[in-house]
Amino acid sequence: MSIFKGSGVAIVTPFNESGVDFKKLEELLNWHVENGTDAIIVCGTTGEASTMTEAEKKETIKFTVDVIKKRIPVIAGTGTNNTKASVSMSKFAESVGVDGLLVITPYYNKTTQKGLIEHFKAISESVNLPIILYNVPSRTGMNLEPKTLKALCEFENIKAIKEASGNISQVAKIKALCGDRIDIYSGNDDQVIPIMSLGGLGVISVLANIIPKDIHDMCKLFFEGKYEDALKIQLNTLALSDAVFIETNPIPIKTAMNLMGMNVGNLRLPLCEMSPANLEILKKELVSYGLKLSQ
Repeated sequence: MSIFKGSGVAIVTPFNESGVDFKKLEELLNWHVENGTDAIIVCGTTGEASTMTEAEKKETIKFTVDVIKKRIPVIAGTGTNNTKASVSMSKFAESVGVDGLLVITPYYNKTTQKGLIEHFKAISESVNLPIILYNVPSRTGMNLEPKTLKALCEFENIKAIKEASGNISQVAKIKALCGDRIDIYSGNDDQVIPIMSLGGLGVISVLANIIPKDIHDMCKLFFEGKYEDALKIQLNTLALSDAVFIETNPIPIKTAMNLMGMNVGNLRLPLCEMSPANLEILKKELVSYGLKLSQ
């Protein structure tokens, strides 16, 4: 059984002066449920997990589970470039009731494809939860190759991959090698329809932070066989997607949310404010899409 089908939001982490703004996070979580989001992915790249303390991550994961109350799946980002730490956080996430894990390939201390298998094997064997592997070479400096993913299929709870390589040919090879054994989710908002056309089950979306219903509807329409209507949404979101990735994620998406009055707080260094020129481009595309700005 798949962890989810449709639109999973890579949710931002709202901050205030004292740390994580849990009141705002609760508001966002309920808003996503009300607007059709199919899964919550917490403490991922968009959630600024890399600048959160271990205690903050644990509290945020538990809080999300408690607020969602099984209305939709909660998937926790627990992967790091330290296998032991990844195992520990994965066990914690399991203990508080998450529905699945998102585990990135190791970064900085780049390993081999054999090392990837050993890393994911250790995490897989430490929990009884479905795992989504996360391949994003632009951030990690290494690519999870299709043949490696095929080898990882032997581990029963490795269920899916978030494919953010941007390489559609690679996605096709994954499908050819792994078939229905591995679910595929797009990790890029501009490639949702192409990846679903290759058998993908949806997207882990940054854009869903501001247009959750549209991203949900795009996936739903596709799965209902209304391909032209789904494609229309995909094409209509391209300019907005470009603007939301005009600088390093999650700088623009968090900026957009604040411009829209969602008040999700500041970014944590080393992430910083957008350049004035790019900010104007972002504002223009938000308005062009039909979103209302409060500032």
